[in-house]
Amino acid sequence: MLLTINHSTKRGGFFMLKTHVMKMNTENTNCFIYTTDELLIELLGGVRVEGLDRMRVTMKVSVKNRKQKLYTSELADLAIRHNLDLYNDTQVEKFVRRVAEKLEVGSITLTKAIAEIISELEVYRLTQLSKQEQKPLKQLTEQEREEALNLLKSPNLLMKTNELIGQSGVIGEEVNRLLMYLIFTSRKREQPLHIISLGSSGIGKTYLQEKVGELIPTEDKLEITVLSENALYYFGQHELQHKLILIEDLDGAGTVLYPLRELQSKKFITKTLAQKTTTGETKTVHLKVEGPVSVAGCTTSEQVYEDNANRSFLIYIDESKEQDEKVMEYQRKRSAGTIDRAAENNVKQLLQNTQRVLQPVQIRNPYAEQLLLPQGVFKPRRTNAHYLAFIEAVTYYHQYQRTERVDEDTGEMFIETTLEDVKAANHLMKAVLLRKSDELTGACRNYYERLKQWLQQNKTSIFTSREISKALRLPISTVKRHNLALYNSGYLQRKENKETQSYHYEVTSFEDYEQLQNNLITALEQVYSQLSGSQAAQLVSEPVKPMKIKRVRRVAQQPSKK
Repeated sequence: MLLTINHSTKRGGFFMLKTHVMKMNTENTNCFIYTTDELLIELLGGVRVEGLDRMRVTMKVSVKNRKQKLYTSELADLAIRHNLDLYNDTQVEKFVRRVAEKLEVGSITLTKAIAEIISELEVYRLTQLSKQEQKPLKQLTEQEREEALNLLKSPNLLMKTNELIGQSGVIGEEVNRLLMYLIFTSRKREQPLHIISLGSSGIGKTYLQEKVGELIPTEDKLEITVLSENALYYFGQHELQHKLILIEDLDGAGTVLYPLRELQSKKFITKTLAQKTTTGETKTVHLKVEGPVSVAGCTTSEQVYEDNANRSFLIYIDESKEQDEKVMEYQRKRSAGTIDRAAENNVKQLLQNTQRVLQPVQIRNPYAEQLLLPQGVFKPRRTNAHYLAFIEAVTYYHQYQRTERVDEDTGEMFIETTLEDVKAANHLMKAVLLRKSDELTGACRNYYERLKQWLQQNKTSIFTSREISKALRLPISTVKRHNLALYNSGYLQRKENKETQSYHYEVTSFEDYEQLQNNLITALEQVYSQLSGSQAAQLVSEPVKPMKIKRVRRVAQQPSKK
C-alpha cells in the first residue's frame, strides 16, 4: 500500500507543495510493514503518536524469498525481534550488528532501511497529530442553519429556549437550567463564566449538569470523571480554548483544583519540567495550555471548594417535594415508553445547532456604570464582575436580534446591551445574588428554612436536635452540625436542661430570610426603574452627541466551502 502525504514548505515567500510517497504499509495500525528487495521488516504494535522526543518500536526483521542452498531451513525461517528506541544510536547500531550476524545480510542495507523507516514514521506521526488537532466540525445543512437562526431571531428568546430545554428531558429546575445553559454558552467569549451545582447526595446535581451539557456540541466540551494531578498540563496548547469542561464530581478532581483555578483566572497554565534528550542530556521543557475555558462541576461540600466556588456561579438543586414528584413522574413515563425519545433528540440537535451558529462578537453595556449591587453582598468585587459578565452573556445569546455596530475610531465591531437583557439577567440571578448575600452556606440555609417551616406548622419555637432529626429524617450528626453553625451565627439560642443534660434550641427570628430576599429584590428593581426612567427621559430630551459609530446588519456567517 502506498500512502501519499502532502505537506507544504515556505521558500522565498511562496508555499511549495511537497508530495511524500510512503513505502511503508500503515493500513493495519497494529503492524506496519516495510519491505526491501531482500528484507521484510514489521513494526509490531505500530508506533505511539505521542511523545515525539522518542520512537520506541518492536521490530521484527526477516529475510524474504531466500531459497539458496547455502542457507539451512532453520535460517530461512529465522526472524529477529527486538524492542528499541530508533532515536537511540547505540541501540540501533547493536541491533544492526545482531541482525546482520544472525541473518547473514549486509549491515549497510539494513542501516539504510532503518533510516528510511525513521523518516517515514516521523511523517506518519506528524500527519496523525495534525488530524487529531484538526477535528472535523459538523457542517450544518441549510435547513439546520435556518432553523437555528429562526430560534435566535424569535421574540421571547429566553422563554422559548427554556421551554426547549424542558422538552429535551430536563425536568423542573426552570431557573437553574436556563442559567446553566447561558453560562455554558459563555464559553465562546473571552471572559467565560463558571458554575458549581450544590445539593444533597443523590438529589440530581450531576443529572442536571449532564442533561444541559447534552445541549452543547460535542466538539465544544470535555467531560471528565477523574483527573490526575498533572493531566491539564499535557493537553495541546490550544486544545482547551473556548471549551466547556464538565466535571462530574469535584471530589474526583481534587488534585487539579489549583491549576483549574489558574486556568479560570489567568486563562492559561504553565509548567516547567526537566526531560532527557535522546543523547542523554537534561533539557528544560515549558508546557503551556491556553484558555479561556468554562468550567462546571458538582459537589456536596461547598466549604471544601470555597476557592473554586468564589470564581463560579453557585446554584442549589431544588429538593422540594414538588420537584420530587415531577422527576418521578417523568421516570415512570420513560419506563412506560410514553416519552417521545426522537422528539427529545430533535430538540437537543436544534439547541446544539443554535450554539454552532453563535459567532464571536464584542459587547458593550451602556448601563454598566449605573448597575450597582445590592448592599450586603459578600465579596462584592468578584460578584460584581460575575453580574456584569452574565448580563453580557444574555446579550451575546441575543446577538442576532441586535444591530452590529462599528466604532469608527477603533474599528471594533460590537453590539449593545438593552434594558431587556438587564431585566432578564436580574430575574435569573436573584437566587445567586441572594446566596451571595447570605452568611450561611446553602446546605445550612436549606436546613434552617425547613426547620422554621416545621416549627411553624407545630406552633413552637423550641426544639432538640434529636427531635428535628426524626421530624426531618436527617442524620443526627448533620442536625448537630447545622445547629452549631446557626448558634455561632446568632440564628439560634441554646439552653441547657440540667435534669436531662441536653440542649434545647430556640429560633431567634422567623423573618430574616424573607427580609434579606425583599431587600435584594427591592434594590434590583430600584436600579432597573432608574435606568428605565432615565432612558425614557433621554428620549424626550435633546439628543446627545452620538459616538462615532456606524450600523452593520447582523447576518449569520456562512460555512466555508472547500
